Amino acid sequence: MPDGALERELARVGCRLVAGVDEVGRGAWAGPVSVGVAVVDPERLDAMPSGLRDSKLLGPSARASLVPALAEACCAYAVGHASPGECDELGMTAAQRLATTRALALLAERPDALIVDGRFDFTGDPRAVAVVGADRTSVAVAAASVLAKVTRDEMLVGLADRYPGYGLERNKGYPTPGHRRAVGLLGLTDIHRMSWSFTRRLDDQVPGLRGTRRRSRL
Repeated sequence: MPDGALERELARVGCRLVAGVDEVGRGAWAGPVSVGVAVVDPERLDAMPSGLRDSKLLGPSARASLVPALAEACCAYAVGHASPGECDELGMTAAQRLATTRALALLAERPDALIVDGRFDFTGDPRAVAVVGADRTSVAVAAASVLAKVTRDEMLVGLADRYPGYGLERNKGYPTPGHRRAVGLLGLTDIHRMSWSFTRRLDDQVPGLRGTRRRSRL
């Protein structure tokens, strides 16, 4: 379980509110890249729900059950998104930065520092510090990861009815054998990332597939 040491260290240098930042959807074939931001008070970490972990260590029902408690315990939280088209046009790092900017703009409380999970800071925010493994040690980052994952998963499940046959309710836009077969059979849609290398591999197998999209159902 995250121990909050990063948050308390930042509190000792004067940070009253600390935000965790985590992304989800970077490696997906379809759907947005989403960035969660969860703002916590380092002096009130004991208010966070027990059982909080990085979203990858939790099953779907466990993640969903944490959301109401996180919404109450966090000082503020938000999830921002960059669309598949923006991922194609901007590239992934810039798309993650855009999603972060959108999430930060939605916050009711301004954090004094940001903890970003990973080796590099994709946010471009001067308050941010990147920490490898922060999703396992930071309470705020774990909260952000759960909120982002649940939010994005719900979006993809909602899109499954509009784009039947792709199994979005199961794969959430990520590469799976079933998703690959569906794209080969049905073609690409406007929620697929057209610049991803998988479209070139598919084009080798299905001539003329790359660069085409189905009509949007949104």
